[in-house]
Amino acid sequence: MIDSLQEILYTLRMNKLRTALTAFGVFWGILMLILLLGAGRGMQNGIYEDFGSDVLDFIVVYTGTTSVAYKGMGMGRYIQLTENDVAAVKQQVPGVRFISQQSNRSDIAIVNGTKQGSFELMGVPDEYFDIKEKVPFTAGRKINSLDDAEVRKIALLGSVVVERLFGKGIDPVGKDVRVNGVVMKVVGVFYDKGNRGRDSERVYIPAATFQKMFGTNNMIGSFWLRPQEGVDGFALEKSVIELIKRRHSVAPEDKRAINSFNMAEPAKMVNGLFFGINAIIWFVGLGTLMAGIVGVSNIMIITVKERTREIGIRKALGATPFNIVSSLLFESILVTAIAGYAGLVLGVGLIELVAFALNSVGAQLPFFKNPEINFQVAITAIILLVLIGAIAGLVPALRAAKIMPIEAMRAE
Repeated sequence: MIDSLQEILYTLRMNKLRTALTAFGVFWGILMLILLLGAGRGMQNGIYEDFGSDVLDFIVVYTGTTSVAYKGMGMGRYIQLTENDVAAVKQQVPGVRFISQQSNRSDIAIVNGTKQGSFELMGVPDEYFDIKEKVPFTAGRKINSLDDAEVRKIALLGSVVVERLFGKGIDPVGKDVRVNGVVMKVVGVFYDKGNRGRDSERVYIPAATFQKMFGTNNMIGSFWLRPQEGVDGFALEKSVIELIKRRHSVAPEDKRAINSFNMAEPAKMVNGLFFGINAIIWFVGLGTLMAGIVGVSNIMIITVKERTREIGIRKALGATPFNIVSSLLFESILVTAIAGYAGLVLGVGLIELVAFALNSVGAQLPFFKNPEINFQVAITAIILLVLIGAIAGLVPALRAAKIMPIEAMRAE
């Protein structure tokens, strides 16, 4: 093995320029593939960032006014959702994993001493945060079932609200604020990056507390739900809409009275978009890499032609076809693997450098964030590279193994 390696290294040193140009083709191909994949992942991270802190399978159901007369009732009738609708969905529609009501009021005055601001106030139960599970809480806790049962006067403040009312770096947990004139204790702080961070301009209070403050009884503004794993979210959405329409005597063809938003729809579109982008990236990257591999194959053909006499002498001295093939094949694999690994290391290094630079300066590029390379993809690229390198050298090596010693001795 060591003798074979020494022989291969000697051959490569005798043809330095040719070896360098061959290796550069492979190096450049794998470098471009890695950079393209990293840029594609950066685009994907940037677009998914715009989805905010929400999961990608939630459904929101809300109402409007009827646009079709139905069962003796005219158009323009406003449909008011209630807690009974939420209970009916929970009992009658299979496949619901989580469901939660939501009520809101805009431009509610939130006061802390001499500082105040107008923010959106949301009344939600504890189940709401099973749906908004990806919203990070930087301090304190979420709303729990006892907060609702005991109609506690507590509030969760968004990070923007905290900064405006308390200032940067201040922990407001345990302090009191006035919410629409009612004194409430701050128990948690969250950062919701939805709507480019504007969802952090909200204040959450228990649903029961909200109803008592505004006298809404069991009326709600909308409700959120998530399907169970393996359940078709679109079919579930359709079943829920049909049930609500029946409960409120809305015509089946009415498109305005009962509305919904299914996050799975834009997520599906984005996933399809990135499937196409990744396919193009792999096509271009592998095409560039194949150009380098073709170079390896051509060089191996030239090498076999130049070493025809040597191969004939070796066969005359007892070298088997396996010895000939393995020697030439190992030379091809060695050049391909070293050049490819160098391209991989440089590509990953450049991607990490770009990510570090963007994070260091706090750059917020639209639709681009944290370029990175998946470890499995990197390993797959290396394995693929070595296999293609072996195939590139296999055909010339097999040709060399078929050379008859007497014909090789006559070669010039």
